[in-house]
Amino acid sequence: MAHYTKNQIADLKNDLTIKDKLNGFDMQFKTTWGLFSPKAIDDGSIMLLKYLDINPEDKCLDLGCGYGVLGLTMAKQAAKGQVIMVDKDYLAVDYANDNAKLNKLPHASARLSNGFSEVTEQQFDVIVSNIPAKVGNELLYIFLNDAFERLKPGGTFYVVTITGLRNFMKTGFKEVFGNYKKHKQGPAYTVASATKEAK
Repeated sequence: MAHYTKNQIADLKNDLTIKDKLNGFDMQFKTTWGLFSPKAIDDGSIMLLKYLDINPEDKCLDLGCGYGVLGLTMAKQAAKGQVIMVDKDYLAVDYANDNAKLNKLPHASARLSNGFSEVTEQQFDVIVSNIPAKVGNELLYIFLNDAFERLKPGGTFYVVTITGLRNFMKTGFKEVFGNYKKHKQGPAYTVASATKEAK
């Protein structure tokens, strides 16, 4: 086990800063220990961002936003739209809101929510989620059904999961949405989506 001096512990409490170019935009994020992937943007999010189709006026939701990588990159792309970010971790919500200000994105905001519990808005064009590896089948089905209900016809739910979950996601998407598209399967992560078909 590593031993830290008091000074080193004090340093560990300082914010970390990540700077990266995402989908052509220079982005920066303040993070801290205790948030997911605090030292660098995780590979799953980077992979997912490559496959998102975002229009300037889109209304987007980032489910399980962490410190805001997906939501704030979508906000850059949907410059005339709106982005809502949700997370069940109050620390993630605080950092996502701070990072919205840091990246000058007044049309993006984060709120505390257990899944979609505090999402009253409807008619999203795009919902994204970097699904945690240990999320559990019950919660995944709740997410799929809640996402379906909140998308407008023609709206899309994009996910990145560990590749081991890909078959479960395929089954779930087909059951709830009636369709499934695999964008990219790598050794560690798979990016997939489903679209709410217009009746």
